[in-house]
Amino acid sequence: MLPVSATAERIGDFELYPDRASIPLGEIHSGGPAKDGIPAIDNPRFVQSGAVADLKPESRVLGLDWNGVTKAYPIGIMNWHEIVNDRYGEEPVAITYCPLCGSGVAFSARVSGEVLQFGVSGLLYNSDVLLYDRKTESLWSQLLARAVTGEMNGTRLKVLPLVVTTWLEWRAQHPETWVLSRETGYTRNYDRDPYAGYETSEGIYFPVKKQDPRYHPKEQILGLEIDGQFKAYPVAELSRTEGEIQDRFAGQSFTIHYNPVSQSARFFDPQGNQIPVIRSYWFAWYAFHPDTAVFRP
Repeated sequence: MLPVSATAERIGDFELYPDRASIPLGEIHSGGPAKDGIPAIDNPRFVQSGAVADLKPESRVLGLDWNGVTKAYPIGIMNWHEIVNDRYGEEPVAITYCPLCGSGVAFSARVSGEVLQFGVSGLLYNSDVLLYDRKTESLWSQLLARAVTGEMNGTRLKVLPLVVTTWLEWRAQHPETWVLSRETGYTRNYDRDPYAGYETSEGIYFPVKKQDPRYHPKEQILGLEIDGQFKAYPVAELSRTEGEIQDRFAGQSFTIHYNPVSQSARFFDPQGNQIPVIRSYWFAWYAFHPDTAVFRP
């Protein structure tokens, strides 16, 4: 129970308590849309790869191969919804995408034995989407992978090995993949990019705590966390390699497979297990992890 003396601050559609927050409430900003103004997809429909006619080979997708199930989520759809509450077999999964940070992250939605469903809060921290869970209305930072306000404050989410790649590459590697259907229950023009031009501009729409000029703000990076230590792998640096990289960080060795055509990368431990990494823009990764190491060949 919250103490009687606790004073809530109202930000957007949420009443937030400073003593139940692990980030400064003054750094949470309204992104414009109200709570659920960007509607999560709660009952996703899928089509098999052979029936897909609305994706070009170069179309970007979020791909997840987990728990014996393989699915792709076109970014053209994710731009308009940002969250898909899905299941892989019996396991609940939240697929998330923040267009402002170029960040795709998949989480297990089973937390402390409970299944959570997530919605789009309409709020941002470091320009990154804040999810909210529909049970407690705690806010969750996508790029921190944990709750930052409310009853669940401090609770971490398990990050899954999502890949951001092209439809051509994903389909070649997973010919039997399922693909998120445009039959979402909403009327949207999924061929129109509501953020056209943003990816190449230097502009950032919302405040961030720290910036670093070493790379273009929208440089694509793969972000790795091991035991609370962070390392960024910029695509600009990966493109200078021959595509297969042996690296060591935070006491662990791993192999990186980089595809220069799709500009995608996968990380594997010595046993061949895929290691989850987070793809985002450089400015976003640095805002959250200013002490990050940076890979250079």
